[in-house]
Amino acid sequence: MKRRLDQLLAHPSAILLAAQLLQVLAWPFLGGSRIGGAFLGVIGMLAVGSAVLAVRRTPVVSRVVFFLGGPAMLLTLLEPIFPTSDPVVLVSGVLHAPFYFYVSYAQLRYLFHDDEVTTDEYFATGAAFTVVAWGFAYVFAAVQVVWPSSFSNAGGFEHTFFELLYLSFSTLTSVGLSDIVAVGAQARSVLMVEMMVGVFYVAMVVARMVGLTMMRRR
Repeated sequence: MKRRLDQLLAHPSAILLAAQLLQVLAWPFLGGSRIGGAFLGVIGMLAVGSAVLAVRRTPVVSRVVFFLGGPAMLLTLLEPIFPTSDPVVLVSGVLHAPFYFYVSYAQLRYLFHDDEVTTDEYFATGAAFTVVAWGFAYVFAAVQVVWPSSFSNAGGFEHTFFELLYLSFSTLTSVGLSDIVAVGAQARSVLMVEMMVGVFYVAMVVARMVGLTMMRRR
């Protein structure tokens, strides 16, 4: 039992990736309730913070995770209680977005710190990608508060976080499957930035991982 636990803890990025994918799958069932939404948010942030500290435990990273992640986690608890409060949603987006972007940066530093490709780094490739999607989803939530009617679909202009997360994933992967469209100028500019991030991520990170793997096999 201890050996299996040690093997699991040896792959913190895999735990993070699994936690985020479970969040996506569980959101339709739990996200509609206040307790369920808060539970999903806190579990997700704990997984993110734990994973980044496991792969990049430095004083700077620890301070960022504590001072930025702590208040963001508090807002994660407040959002399900006050889902229609614009100040809560705005402050939550302002805190969550830089936290997730910094976590993604720490994951990328972990991937690029040497020329050796480990199993956990493969998982970190996917985890860093999903973390970026979460960060942009919170940016969309803040944009929706500051500039109302920025996003639209057949259901109207106001969208839940899960819908914005769906838009973020579809934009970052460039699949174009989202039924939500950006109609505001500010929203469109943020989406264009995310499109560029998605393209550069595949070009730089995935290509590098594949290249190093091929070199090692040769």
